[in-house]
Amino acid sequence: MNAIYFTQFKGPLEIKDIPVPTATNDGVVIKVEATGLCRSDWHAWMGHDSDIVLPHVPGHEFAGVISEIGKQVTKFKVGDRVTVPFVCGCGKCQYCLRGDAQVCPTQTQPGFTGFGSFAEFVAIDNADFNLIHIPAEVSFATAAALGCRFATSYRGLIKRAKVKSGETVAIFGCGGVGLSAIMIAKAQGANVYAIDINDDAREIAASLGAQTINSKNTDPVAFLQNLGGAHVAVDALGSEATSGASVLSLARGGRHLQLGLLLTPSGLTAMPMARVIAWELDLLGSHGMAAVDYPEMLALVASGSLKPESLITREVDLTEGAKALAQLDSQPFGGITIIKP
Repeated sequence: MNAIYFTQFKGPLEIKDIPVPTATNDGVVIKVEATGLCRSDWHAWMGHDSDIVLPHVPGHEFAGVISEIGKQVTKFKVGDRVTVPFVCGCGKCQYCLRGDAQVCPTQTQPGFTGFGSFAEFVAIDNADFNLIHIPAEVSFATAAALGCRFATSYRGLIKRAKVKSGETVAIFGCGGVGLSAIMIAKAQGANVYAIDINDDAREIAASLGAQTINSKNTDPVAFLQNLGGAHVAVDALGSEATSGASVLSLARGGRHLQLGLLLTPSGLTAMPMARVIAWELDLLGSHGMAAVDYPEMLALVASGSLKPESLITREVDLTEGAKALAQLDSQPFGGITIIKP
């Protein structure tokens, strides 16, 4: 099969012919019909993730059709349309048993702990616990767009921050995560302010109903504090600057939601904790969403209440996908890019 393949971090991204994976006893092999290009994949290629062993195939947001099945799998069959959370749980620990597989201590992540979905086929273990049936009304591309950015935003805003109608929500960064967060917050009836320096990203954010702020020429913290502060503020990019601004933009008693990865050499990020204490702010994280919680979100997508497909701005093949991955930090495209292997 063809796959996007690299043998060194920051090295060449080639399209390589590698063996098709085989299913383990409790696993399946999925023919990848669509897979999302995410900033996390760029981090993987850059070497920012300690779980990656070289050589490597990235890709962690995907949907497809089961092509091979292990003999212990009972809930799925060959030909089923499926998707998978980017965090796969063991299914046995206390966290998985209570429905929190996204924080499983022995979790696996396609595209990080093993070969991922920037390929024609991908293997997934513990299939009965981690696979999700895709409703007939939901396309493969739409399901792939849900895999990391949308699901992380959905759980973060709905389950963690518990955004309510009429609240002010500030979202820092209008990439795939931020745009997903805007759509979800607007669906909850929130008043959304989207902050980004990229004109195309702000244009898409505005089309989703957000009021936009260009942080090149407007201080978003001062702007939001002049409004009384945000009830919920989201760092959807992942940097010390955006996470700090998110906290400082909150009203007293507000909730900061960290969605963007904060990757620093030390593993630590400075935060304005004095403000957190004095204003009794909540700091929340969201690390994806367990398979058990997907049906609720997929039902909203199938009904048209949420439309992640509107965030898809281009579809490319593996060759173009490899080029886009290498350029992701320097030439970001607005919306979500889908690769069709």
